[in-house]
Amino acid sequence: MKEMGAIRGVSVAHSAATVDEIESAGGESVRATVSDLLARDGVEEAFAIRTCNRSEAFVVTDSTTDGTAALDAFAPDVRGAAVRRFDHEESLEHLMRVASGLESLVLGEDQIIGQVREAYEESRAAGGIGPVLEDAVTKALHVGERARTETSINEGVVSLGSAAVRLAAEEIDLTGGTAVVVGAGEMGTLAARSLDDTAVGEVVVANRTVPNAAFVAEEIDTESVAVPLRDLPAVVPEADLVVTATGSPEAVLDTRHFDGADRVVCIDIAQPRDVDPAAGELSGVSLYDIDDLEDVTRETREQREAEARHVESIIDEELDRILQAYKRKRADDAISAMYAGADRVRAREVDRAVTKLEAQGDLTDDQRETVESMADALVGQLLAAPTRSLRDAAGEDDWETIRTALQLFDPGFNEPPGGPGGSENGLASADTPSNAPFDAIPDSPSEEVDD
Repeated sequence: MKEMGAIRGVSVAHSAATVDEIESAGGESVRATVSDLLARDGVEEAFAIRTCNRSEAFVVTDSTTDGTAALDAFAPDVRGAAVRRFDHEESLEHLMRVASGLESLVLGEDQIIGQVREAYEESRAAGGIGPVLEDAVTKALHVGERARTETSINEGVVSLGSAAVRLAAEEIDLTGGTAVVVGAGEMGTLAARSLDDTAVGEVVVANRTVPNAAFVAEEIDTESVAVPLRDLPAVVPEADLVVTATGSPEAVLDTRHFDGADRVVCIDIAQPRDVDPAAGELSGVSLYDIDDLEDVTRETREQREAEARHVESIIDEELDRILQAYKRKRADDAISAMYAGADRVRAREVDRAVTKLEAQGDLTDDQRETVESMADALVGQLLAAPTRSLRDAAGEDDWETIRTALQLFDPGFNEPPGGPGGSENGLASADTPSNAPFDAIPDSPSEEVDD
């Protein structure tokens, strides 16, 4: 039986990293990152998530060394202080915190749970989701749902889009003004909805695909219009506020787009950047990015501290549940392997005993049943103590004992490479005669059996 692997993770996020560092971590997409991780030695499962303020990856390996090595290349150009690493338990807890919004720039934001779900689907499509990460990510999504239904963690400012609008309102008077939203994805939609709650006079939604922009424009009550990206040089200089949130790998706005602008606040909440930083040096242009939103969200964080503590108690409860389930699974794997190995020996020895008894005379069904019952009782009594020990080992996080048991009682121990009859584990090695009695089986992989 194959041993259940453990998770290791790595994170480059807004709490310690800059926008550029987040952008540089991982591959170009979730699927690319997962595919790269799966190609590394020892990696059995992989999950990755990329948002505007985090880039993270998690792998499942049998070896801690393999897990660490696989993740070493995830953020090679990022400062060590900006990279967080997690062991198995820390990974489980972190995924729950991410899905519940506790790790978000805007505490309790709603869209993160959808982003985790999308990352899960992308990772699955890349072949990265197996039994361990299946349990981990679905548990995180469950916690995220509980956080939003059982607490008020998501009340108030819950998105970067709404935080951007609040920041703009502190900088300029939006009354009767024009706001341009660049991008019709989730973040752009949230920004447009937030603008709908202000006194702005017009919202221009610009997007590569105009029908998508029109869809966003139709969702709000404020006077709005949808335009293609090629119209940006005409609409940006006339705007009071520009919020950019596209998924473009390259900047969509540079200094030329602001020619003729009098006074415009531009807030870039895209990852990677939508706006060339040089635009912020122009007279009349105030450029902000994700890093600047921390001040705007501080008030929200203070208001939600009590709710965050409630969410943390949910996480503690759910983390304990999944860890206990994980421990039981590890112990059950070893116990199942132990009983499977013993049962094969029991069946073999019963057959031999019955064959010998039948050679000495007729054997009744009752006598055969007596032999079977005696063998079953011996196995049960001999394995009762090891079973208790393995369950105790799981409860005490003694994985070395469980690992040893799995190695000793691998169900394939009497089917080595090349055919049946022995095993690398030595419990029934190729040197063991096919008619050897039970007590001829070596006590350890290194013990020789005399013919």
